[in-house]
Formats: sequence, C-alpha cells, structure tokens
Amino acid sequence: MSNSAPYLDIQPAVAAALAQQQAVVALESTIISHGMPYPQNVETALQVEQAVTARGAVPATMAIMDGKLKIGLNAAEIERLGQAGHAVIKCSRRDIPFVLNSGQLGATTVAATMILAAQAGISLFATGGLGGVHRGAATSFDVSADLQELAHTNVAVVCAGAKSILDIGLTREYLETHGVPVVGYQCAALPAFYVRDSGYQVDYQLDSAADIAALLKTKWDLALNGGVIIGNPVPEQYAMPNTVIDAAITQALAELDAQGIGGKESTPFLLKRVAEITGGDSLATNIQLVLNNARVAADIAVALAH
Repeated sequence: MSNSAPYLDIQPAVAAALAQQQAVVALESTIISHGMPYPQNVETALQVEQAVTARGAVPATMAIMDGKLKIGLNAAEIERLGQAGHAVIKCSRRDIPFVLNSGQLGATTVAATMILAAQAGISLFATGGLGGVHRGAATSFDVSADLQELAHTNVAVVCAGAKSILDIGLTREYLETHGVPVVGYQCAALPAFYVRDSGYQVDYQLDSAADIAALLKTKWDLALNGGVIIGNPVPEQYAMPNTVIDAAITQALAELDAQGIGGKESTPFLLKRVAEITGGDSLATNIQLVLNNARVAADIAVALAH
C-alpha cells in the first residue's frame, strides 16, 4: 500500500488537471541534466512543455528537489536543473529514497519518471528513447532498469524506440519475456532513436491516438499491469542515415570501453560522444524526436481523458 502523498509536491496546474480528470503528460528530467548541454537542455525542456500544452494537455516534468518528488516544474526549477547538469544525481528506482532523504537534486530517468507518474495518477509519459539491453550485455549484464519498470508500472511511454546505442534485438526479447506490448504509432518497424527503422518489427501497429487510448483503457481495465511502449519515429526530415549513426556509435563504444566507463554513466557518455562525432547533427535530431513524442503523447492523453 503506497503512502507517497507526503512526499509529493504536485504543481497546482497539474493537480487541477488531475482532479478534473483532464489530460496530463509526464516528462523526464535526465534529458535536461544529462542528455543535452546547457542551454539547449533548458530551451528544449520548455519547448517540449509548450508542445504538450499546444495539444490540449498539461505537462508535468518530474524531478526530486528539496526533499520532495516534484510532479511538474516551473521555469526557474527547469533552469536550475539545466545549469547544474551532471552535478544532478541521475535517479532510477534504487536512487529515489536516498536522494529524497538527503535533500539533494535528482533528475528522473524513464524508470523513475514512470514511478513518480504512477504515484501521482498520470498514465502517459513522453521521452526521447528508452533504455534497454546494452551491447555486450552477455558479459556485462548491463540492462536498463527502464525495462523492468515497464513490466509492472501502469504508465504508457511514447518514445522514438530504444536508443540506437543499445542492442535492439536483445531489448525486444527482454520486453517480450516480460509481456510488455510494443506498439508502432503509424509504423510497422520499431524506430531506433536517431533512425526511423531499427530492423525489428513492433507487436502491433495502431494509426490513431484514439485507437491507442482504447488499447490502454482495455489493458488496464483487465488489470494487466505494466506499461506499453508506443514507438513513434522521428519525422523523416530530421532522421539520420543509419550508416552515419552506426559509425559514430561504433567509435563511441570503443572509447567507452577504452575509458572503462560503465553503469549509469554509459548512456550520457555515448549520447554526448555521438553528438560530437556527428558534428551536432544527432543533438538536433534528438531535440526534434522529443518534441514529436510530446505531441503524440498529448494527443493520446487527451483521447484517454475523453
């Protein structure tokens, strides 16, 4: 039995929307602190919130601040996270109680954002790309906690598939084992972050926000606990060629291995290096795919509220 209420600090606009059963979209904060450099991180976070608002939903960016689980941030709080950057603790499920009790600043990963969203009663979440099974996981056992969270937390995640730096095939196998549905929004292939087609199929293709909202309602009405992945490809004009991304990832992975970087630092390092190797092109793509996911998540949240 959850007794999270004393720990939650729900922004008034979010609280009002939830009380009236209106559409709310959860947003993560690791993308602000660890996913992009300053000031693009803050600019992108504010643009993503505006994209959600423009589609008729209320944005709720999550973070841990001043001993509270923040459900919705104001512009000053987003600026604080963006300026602090890597000094902010990257929080997954295991980190939440420690960061909360210490009063430190924590940015939420996909897993942590799902937890906070579920505690607040928010069912839709927009992010960039999912964590998953890392390349070389057969020996490193490096599997993101995001996947385990999707297996049992009732939040749907709109994303541009799994991050290209991962082993997409093993990620798909893991999701299938844990019964997590992978839906393609207007696509039959699972996207892979910077690219539109990972080479792996989705479980089901659905072509409207209303159809996806109906699926979510049926799943949760049946008490089939767990999340749903809604794969939404980056718009074609912003997608990167597979060959360019594959070459950049291969180089970044070799550097990661040479420097002995692992654990929660792996993904931020790889994303940063891929952006540097591609001359910033991957960062521009990252921004566009997050905005695109926010719009689709808002449409589904509005349909679900109705």
